Amino acid sequence: MTDRVQVKNVSKRFSRKSGLIERGAEALHLKTPNPVVHALDDVSLTVSTGEVVGIVGESGCGKSTLGRVIAGLLEPTEGEVSLQGKPIAEHSAREIAAARLKVQMIFQDPTSSLNPRQRLKDIIGVAPLYHGMTNRRSMGDYVAEQMRRAGLDPALADRLPHQLSGGQRQRVGIARALAVQPDVLICDESVAALDVSIQAQIINLFLDLKEDLGLTYIFISHDLSVVEHISDRVVVMYLGRVVEEAPVEELFASPAHPYTQALLAERPDLDAERKDYATISGEIPSPLAPPPGCHFHPRCPFTMDRCRVERPALRQLSAGHHSACHLNA
Repeated sequence: MTDRVQVKNVSKRFSRKSGLIERGAEALHLKTPNPVVHALDDVSLTVSTGEVVGIVGESGCGKSTLGRVIAGLLEPTEGEVSLQGKPIAEHSAREIAAARLKVQMIFQDPTSSLNPRQRLKDIIGVAPLYHGMTNRRSMGDYVAEQMRRAGLDPALADRLPHQLSGGQRQRVGIARALAVQPDVLICDESVAALDVSIQAQIINLFLDLKEDLGLTYIFISHDLSVVEHISDRVVVMYLGRVVEEAPVEELFASPAHPYTQALLAERPDLDAERKDYATISGEIPSPLAPPPGCHFHPRCPFTMDRCRVERPALRQLSAGHHSACHLNA
């Protein structure tokens, strides 16, 4: 398979820019510099054509930021993103616009991601109209086709988002993304806000669209059961870093990193014997001041002196299975 998306050594930091007076005060040591949020720290990732890659981790681990960097909604502070083997920085302005259309994002909250003042026909149809994928005369038929593909009745085209259920609004977000004929869909917690029965419908829709349109997915979620069901490969993130990645069957059967082991150990299982569940000890450190060495060492039960000072490299354990832990060296 060819590489559809490549992320190479990407870091992303957020900080409020200081004004002129503030910079002067900082130069005179009268004011400390504005705090910096380390959202991503040297992340590399490859997604092949037709693959479904699940990204999991606790809230604040950087998985949504990574999705937004890949989608072009955020610029990386360091590193580069390549689409179809070519770094974005080497594209012309026209090529960048075309490449960005091929990567679309579906957001967690369909209520806040849809314009409440636009009717569905405009939410879905304006972008393809602007990019010349349809015209005014055929826009209605084009919108109806996208709505049917997303499991929506085209008769709803004149409604506003607040007149729909949560599941219907999420399908509108899917139809909007499909309308510009993408190759890659980034699903950022796209089923987290839905009822379980609606979640199953949306997940089945994603799988059907993958088969029908040959889509590639980056599926961001905190729900391990959903990720196990839909993904070909899983990437585990912790505090802005990738700590493990492996084919889905291997990762769930033989997790190598202590963080992955802890996540899977506390996953609810209806088939397991009764047991007591406990959260991972401690709190996730602040991205304003990440700990040195391995970011997980303050919470890891296997911490060694080496873990406190040396960052573990992401090493290959077997074909497609990598782990960033000194225990796996």
